[in-house]
Amino acid sequence: MEKSNFSFYDKQVIIKSNGKICKNSEDLTKTELFKNVVHRFLDYLRERDSPLLEVFSQRMSKDEQEKTIINLLQKLSEPSKEEIIKTTPEFTDFFKDNYLLLQFVENLYNYWRNFERFFVRYPIDNEETNLYKKPYRMFNRTIGSLNHLVRKVYRDICEGITNDHPRIYRQIPAGCQVGLIVNKENWLCPPAPYDKLKDIHFIKQVLIEPPLIIDPLMNKRTGQFRKVDVNPLDDVQFNCEDWLCYPAKVGDLIIHLFFHNKFIGLGTALANLFDLADDNDLKRKPDAVYAYGVPEESLKKFGNLPTVFFDDEKNNILVAAVPGSDDFGYFGYIKKMMLTLHNIIMMKRSRLPVHGAMVKISLKNGKSANVVILGDTGTGKSESLEAFRALGEKYIRDMTIIFDDMGSLELSKDGIIKAYGTETGAFVRLDDLQPGFAFGNIDRSIIMSPQKINARALLPVTTLKEVLQGYPVDFLLYANNYEEVDNDHPFFDEFHSMDDALEVFREGARMAKGTTTEKGIVHSYFANIFGPIQYKDLHEKLAKKYFKALFESGVKVAQLRTRLGIPGFETKGPKSAAEALFEVISKCQNLTSSL
Repeated sequence: MEKSNFSFYDKQVIIKSNGKICKNSEDLTKTELFKNVVHRFLDYLRERDSPLLEVFSQRMSKDEQEKTIINLLQKLSEPSKEEIIKTTPEFTDFFKDNYLLLQFVENLYNYWRNFERFFVRYPIDNEETNLYKKPYRMFNRTIGSLNHLVRKVYRDICEGITNDHPRIYRQIPAGCQVGLIVNKENWLCPPAPYDKLKDIHFIKQVLIEPPLIIDPLMNKRTGQFRKVDVNPLDDVQFNCEDWLCYPAKVGDLIIHLFFHNKFIGLGTALANLFDLADDNDLKRKPDAVYAYGVPEESLKKFGNLPTVFFDDEKNNILVAAVPGSDDFGYFGYIKKMMLTLHNIIMMKRSRLPVHGAMVKISLKNGKSANVVILGDTGTGKSESLEAFRALGEKYIRDMTIIFDDMGSLELSKDGIIKAYGTETGAFVRLDDLQPGFAFGNIDRSIIMSPQKINARALLPVTTLKEVLQGYPVDFLLYANNYEEVDNDHPFFDEFHSMDDALEVFREGARMAKGTTTEKGIVHSYFANIFGPIQYKDLHEKLAKKYFKALFESGVKVAQLRTRLGIPGFETKGPKSAAEALFEVISKCQNLTSSL
């Protein structure tokens, strides 16, 4: 790349460029990145005492091996091996075993592709800073050209060795999987300590080649997010070149996620969960800022679990920070902290946050209902939505997801309770989805740690218009994933008093499903440790107010027994619960959504 540099973080490589990409094979094989990848690959082979090292003469030193193979690959990307042998006879021994040399090249190519690869396009000096306003096709062509060139170099080298060409072509994104256009923003930044963030580049456009498979450092989240009395940014120093900002639309809020490049895979995955703020959004002061990946020592004063936030009432902004150690390299630390900040702001605006899912269902018999399913992680919220999809052909005429993890309730002046969402995507467990659904949406998905417990898919499920619409609530259901179903404990178990309902919702019982480090039956206040528990007095006042209004307005409040936490019922439990809910909806009269 012209005027480019690169960084490696564990299994990730970031290519930063403020100029044009390589134009031909010669340019690419002479880059420092190409040489660095070969160097790393050789170290990788030596660690394993790989038979592929037999491609070299035993007389060669490590430095000679590296220089020679780079020189050979550069030559193989253009002429044939016969011409190479003729002009540089010292390479003759490499072609005594063509298959071994070919396997060396194949494994080098696979070694490169096993990295999670990101291309970040910075503005050029003296260039119009509004690069991102140019047609998106220009950037898309750049990424396409880079991927084509890497494939071409690989194929040309292989053809140079075999004197043959492939009959089967796989058009994989061999250069990079994610492309970003970034730019400096003159955003409404509060005074110190926030001015440290002022020079961090903002993401203006994201290009993803799905399915994107990444393997973060961790696959579970632990503990809670703590409210602290001092600003966590006070002691943090930022090297702005190592950071990026994803300005996210979280419901009707704007939250700036500043993340260290070490977590670029998790930071850019946010594009499948929250819409990217546009120029008009960036003219307003953000409702919250979140620094993800700060130096550990800057948060040591907050103890062993420094996942903290601060309510900066003076500047009317919430601020959060999480350390950059490997222990916090899980997407849940991004998503749930941002939703915690959202929930706190909603409570301050007299809305009741809901940890759950909402769907608008229209049945084939003409009945329709807006259903909110409240529950903690692993209780069957997303799984119930998946069951609705699976049963769609039999029962459903239309289904619209309003939110899939977090929303809020608003009580209007006329006594109608409306629900609003936050995310346009869903972060769902692969184990609890119908295989057909997961594969049917793989062309839009970001898949995390597919080989591990708690494997996840991050995929778009709704639109910002639906999230912000405000739908009246017909059903508020508590997702009970741990109780078996019998005559006394039906799938749909309606509450007939506000106090009984509040008792169950406050207790927040569930069977832990391995999505966090918890095990067995656990409890969390209103199944929501993301804001309500930190502002319990405020939340309790709102809960009593809203539950009183729910019962007075005729909203059906009940438990829905999904049995998701009972072994053997991971799929059929939510399916049976969904069928029972459809039956209840079919018998209901005068639902708000039907009026």
